[in-house]
Amino acid sequence: MYLKKYLSIVFIASFAFAKAQDQKTYKPHTIAFYNVENLFDTENDPITFDDDRTPDGKDHWTEAIYADKVQKMAKVISEIGLDVTKNAPALIGLAEVENRKTVEDLANDPQLLDKDYGIAHFDSPDRRGIDVALMYQKALFTPTDISKHELIIYDNEDPTKRRFTRDQLLVSGLLDGDMIHIIVNHWPSRSGGEARSRKKRMAAAALNKKLIDSLQSNDPYAKIITMGDLNDDPTSPSVKKVLKAQGNKDKVKDKMIYNPMEPMFKKGIGTLAYRDGWNLFDQILVTEPLLRKDYSSYRYFKVGIYNKNYLSNPKGRYKGYPYRSFANGGYTGGYSDHFPVYIILIKEVTTK
Repeated sequence: MYLKKYLSIVFIASFAFAKAQDQKTYKPHTIAFYNVENLFDTENDPITFDDDRTPDGKDHWTEAIYADKVQKMAKVISEIGLDVTKNAPALIGLAEVENRKTVEDLANDPQLLDKDYGIAHFDSPDRRGIDVALMYQKALFTPTDISKHELIIYDNEDPTKRRFTRDQLLVSGLLDGDMIHIIVNHWPSRSGGEARSRKKRMAAAALNKKLIDSLQSNDPYAKIITMGDLNDDPTSPSVKKVLKAQGNKDKVKDKMIYNPMEPMFKKGIGTLAYRDGWNLFDQILVTEPLLRKDYSSYRYFKVGIYNKNYLSNPKGRYKGYPYRSFANGGYTGGYSDHFPVYIILIKEVTTK
């Protein structure tokens, strides 16, 4: 792996890298996102459409199934970026969690308990009752501000009828003393077709851009990471025309956004599959200050999709697709219909 075109680095100790020529040492952290595919508890919420995900509901969602699902999600999270940082993600955004309880159960799983994850979460107005959330290791990240931002969109056929969807979660805080802003997204789905539903995601992108612009207005050098299940690819209009995200790092200028997922998508790499084709809906984008060459503070190093073999369907027509946890009316014992994604940030540290 390469820090810059000709600068190779090797792992030397927990949380550290060294450059052989001058023994510079770098501290890495993983920033990740995972759509955990309908992580519902077993209780019936009277104000959301979660009846199917109860023991007596259509999906027969029992405590045993829920516990297995939580354990599997915790296993995946514990391993994302582990080969580089020797640690679970410092921060991980989540989509399709039902409520704070499900995130707490995830954070308290034995595989993650020693990471002492804090939680940023608000209930969204989504009719299905699914939310976004952020988990952060308290020893590494200290939130200074947490807010939710409502996406107001309307029905295509009836412009007076509001369609309720997920809020966008904005968390600002200090990552080892560096101010970082994280936006967690789950944009409207492609239900009814990509073209028909496109304007809803364009509206989501516009809200996201508004948040980014606001942060940059307060601080032109703001380090912003926007992540989520965008239900669009890196080349979709919402990402290219509204966010104006660049897939070429060399073209990213002041206040612009870099999308490291775009080159991957153009190579046919994805995070979910549908009708024999791959999409890369799960994305992490960063603003220009994270690309600078001064490593006295955290900068972007690399991007990845965590798609280990056990996360892929092992057989049948959908072999190689993400091994989803629920299909054909029953629990499969799988994981999620999305692969998680991550970036690595690094900072030069002083050694004695």
